[in-house]
Amino acid sequence: MERRSFLKATGSAAAAAALAGCSSDSDETEGAEEGTGGGMDSTDSSGGDVGTDLKEDGDLWRVNTGTMTTMDPIESTDTQSGIVIQQMFDPLMNYPDAQPAVEGLMAADYEVSDDFTTYTFQLKDATFHNGDTVTASDFVYSFERLTASDNSSRAYFVLDSLGVTHETTTETVDGEEQEVYKPGTLGVEAVDETTLEIQLESPFASTLEMLAYTSFAPVPEGMVGDIEGYEGEVTQAEFSSSSPVGNGPFEFDTWDSGTEARVSAYDDYYGESPSVDGVHFAVIESDSANYNYAMNRNADIFELPTAQYDPGKVSVEEEDDQGRQNGTYGELRNGATANYSGVSTIGVFYLGFDMASVPKPVRQAVAYAMNQHTVVEQVFKQRGEPAYNFTPKSIFPGGPQNYNDRAENEYPYGYDDSQLGEARSVMEEAGYGENERFAMELTIYESGTWSETASILRDQLESVFIDLEVNQAPFNTLLERGRNGELEMYSLGWVADWPAPDNFLQLLNPPQTDTSLDFPISYVNWQPENGDAAQRAEEAYQSIGDNPAPTEEDQAARNDAYIQLENANWEDVAMLPVYHELRELFWYDHVDFTPPAGMGPSRQKMNTVSLGDRE
Repeated sequence: MERRSFLKATGSAAAAAALAGCSSDSDETEGAEEGTGGGMDSTDSSGGDVGTDLKEDGDLWRVNTGTMTTMDPIESTDTQSGIVIQQMFDPLMNYPDAQPAVEGLMAADYEVSDDFTTYTFQLKDATFHNGDTVTASDFVYSFERLTASDNSSRAYFVLDSLGVTHETTTETVDGEEQEVYKPGTLGVEAVDETTLEIQLESPFASTLEMLAYTSFAPVPEGMVGDIEGYEGEVTQAEFSSSSPVGNGPFEFDTWDSGTEARVSAYDDYYGESPSVDGVHFAVIESDSANYNYAMNRNADIFELPTAQYDPGKVSVEEEDDQGRQNGTYGELRNGATANYSGVSTIGVFYLGFDMASVPKPVRQAVAYAMNQHTVVEQVFKQRGEPAYNFTPKSIFPGGPQNYNDRAENEYPYGYDDSQLGEARSVMEEAGYGENERFAMELTIYESGTWSETASILRDQLESVFIDLEVNQAPFNTLLERGRNGELEMYSLGWVADWPAPDNFLQLLNPPQTDTSLDFPISYVNWQPENGDAAQRAEEAYQSIGDNPAPTEEDQAARNDAYIQLENANWEDVAMLPVYHELRELFWYDHVDFTPPAGMGPSRQKMNTVSLGDRE
C-alpha cells in the first residue's frame, strides 16, 4: 500500500518488516545480531576443526558469524545474512565503510526532479556472476520481486518507505476487503539498457539512503520464478540457499547453515577487485567457542565476549572524523596485542511490551526500576551508552547534546537512578500489592549479558509486586513468537536501515505494531484503548509522512513529530530503551582493514581488505 494509505490502515496485511537487517539480537558488542548461543565449545567443528583446516586454505579473510537464514536479498531480515549478502550483491547506492553518507555504487550518476519524486539513474557497466550484463531491466525485475514475491520480507521498503507509485486491487483477506498491490504496476522503468527511472508518490527525504539497502540489489531478470510472468531458472529455495547470483565483488561458494559460508573473489567485478581470494564465515553461536576460535588465530578479525573483555586493556590512540576510536587491545590470552576499533553504532537495544497483556502501571514500574547507567557499566562493562530515547544520538533531532539534555532533564523514570519507591507507588495506585501481584514472562534471546540484566531486573521487580519469569529463546524463535503475538515482554534491538529517526520510530507507529498483521514491524500492540498517547503517536507518525521532502521546512516538521513520538513512548512505555552499543572489533597485525563506521558491518564490503603473512 502507498505510504499514506498504509499509515491509516489498521487491519492491513501489507508488509511491515519482520525486524532485523535492522533488527538485532546483539549480545554486548554487536549492533546487529550476534549474541545467539548454542552449546559449542572449542573442540567442536565450529570452534576448532574448521579453523585448523582453514590455515591451509589459501588467502581467505576469516571471520566469525552467527546463524544465517537466507542468501536472497529480498528475504533477509537478519544482520548475519545481511553481512554475507552485502558481499555478493550491489545496489544502486552504498555506504562506504559503513559511513552514514551514501555514494553511488551501481549508479554512475543520477538526477532528481524539482519536485523530488522522480529519480533517474545511469548504471555502471557491470556483469552478474553468471556473466550476464547488468541492465536496467534487471533492476525493474528485482524491484518487482521485492514488492510482489511471497518470499519478500521487505515489500514495505518499496510501497511504504519509498512510496513508489503503483496501483492497488481489492482482495478479501480473512473475510475483510483490503487494498493490496497490483502486480506489474510499479513505477520503476527501464528507459534503456543503462537508464533506470523510479517514480515516487511523494517526496521521501531518505530515498538515496534507502536505495543503499541490499534488498534493492539486482538479480538477473527471470532468474527466480516467484512473481507473475516468470517461470524462473531456479526455485527461490535454490536461489536462497545454493544458487544466488549477484553482481558484487564476491560470488557464492558454499553455505552450510550450521557450520560455515564462503564467498570467492569475482574476477570480473566492475569496481575495486578483492585483494583476498574470498571470505570464510564460521558459524559459531557460543560466546566461549567464538573466543577460543579467535584465540587459536582461526579468525583474522573478531569480537570479544563481555565475559572475556577487560576495558583496562583498551588503549585509544586517536578518534577519527567518523567517531571511530582506534588503538590497541592487549595482551590477549594468546599473548598477542590486537588492533582495536570502537564506534557508537546507529542502533538501540530495548525491552518491548505487549501492551494488550501488560498493563501500563506494570510497564511504568519496570521503567522506574531500570537503571540504564548501571546496566551499561556493570553488565556491559561500559561497552555502550545508556539509552533514554529510542532514536540514537548521532541522528537525534538537535544532535547528541539535545539527546543528552532531554534524557537528563526530562526522562520521567529516573536518570541514572533506579526509583523503586516510584515503581511501588504506581503499582499500589493500580491496586497491586503483596496479595495482588502481577506475573509476566520476559523472553530474551540467548545472551549472557541480557540474562544478567534480566536477573537484576527480576530481583528489583520482586519488591514492587511483579513476578518476572525469564526465559531464553533462539533469536529466530523469538521473532516468530513476536509476530504471532506470543510475547509479553522481550529483548531486541534495531540497527539503521537508513540513518534517520523515522527508520527507528516506525517501530512505534501504532498501526504497524498490531500482531494480527502478517508482518508487524514490532510486537507491542499499541492500540487506541491504551490511551491518548497511542493517538498522539499515530498522529506524529502521520505528520512525518505528510512532510517528506528533503527541505528545511519539512525537516523541521519531522523533527517536531519525532519528539512527539518519543514523548508518547515515554508516557506509555511501549518500548523501554536500554543502551546504544559501542561496537568494538579486534584484529591481528597481518590484517590491513578499515573498520566499519556507524552503519555497522552489514553495510561494509570486504573487497578492500588485504592480508599479510599469518604467524
